[in-house]
Amino acid sequence: MRLLFLGDVVGRSGREAVEEYLPGLRDRYKLDFVIINGENAAGGFGITEKIYHALLEAGADCVTTGNHAWNQREALTFAEREERFLRPINYPDGTPGRGANVLTAKNGARILVMNAMGQAFISTLDDPFAAVEQALADCPLGSGCDAALLDMHAEATSEKQTMGVFLDGKISVVVGTHTHCPTADHKILPGGTAYLSDAGICGCYDSVLGFDKEEPIVRATVKISGGRLEPATGPGAVAGLAVDIDDKTGLARHVSPLRLGPFISNVEPDFWD
Repeated sequence: MRLLFLGDVVGRSGREAVEEYLPGLRDRYKLDFVIINGENAAGGFGITEKIYHALLEAGADCVTTGNHAWNQREALTFAEREERFLRPINYPDGTPGRGANVLTAKNGARILVMNAMGQAFISTLDDPFAAVEQALADCPLGSGCDAALLDMHAEATSEKQTMGVFLDGKISVVVGTHTHCPTADHKILPGGTAYLSDAGICGCYDSVLGFDKEEPIVRATVKISGGRLEPATGPGAVAGLAVDIDDKTGLARHVSPLRLGPFISNVEPDFWD
């Protein structure tokens, strides 16, 4: 099974990069399933229903989020009816939408996708470890699903790595989002779970975390906000993680970062024909 995860889409540059690169990637690599984190897609903060559908039309099978899930208030409404839209699973009971769902891949496989948010320096949501553990108990790898992925939206690398170790051998992929900087620690853990601390962004890398450079400089030097953070408007790139999953075990066989576009080192997987 061929799975691709793309990191946080930031603004128009990120959306245009996904629309430019993803259709060709799906065709070239014969991808079975694509997941995109879309929580920064609408002006850098949140996602609208129109943008959500545009990401699906570009080739995504599922869209995850994080701490900006509700910045666009309409998300509270469409989250209820859109099965391929996920918000963090560790929101309290009664929160609109869902934090996990089983979706069907192009090859017919059942994919459990989960979205969780960390607690360190980012949120006061419920325990993400307990929430994910319960979701896997309800839908275990091998019987309830053929593959399983967690988008771990968290600030602290230590919390993401701990989640990877916690789920090793129980899940196909643990990939981190939120910090917007692609990390170099892609690996297959001893139990067979593919891991990456942060997928990076789909957006303009001539920026500060995908945002125009001027306002972060003002905040760093003057210590007073000069205005709203705005997404950078230069040409965008896509970044994420490519994973080849064993159809029999649901565990990872190969893993590679994927980065395409300007202002970032480009790399693609070498294990797919």
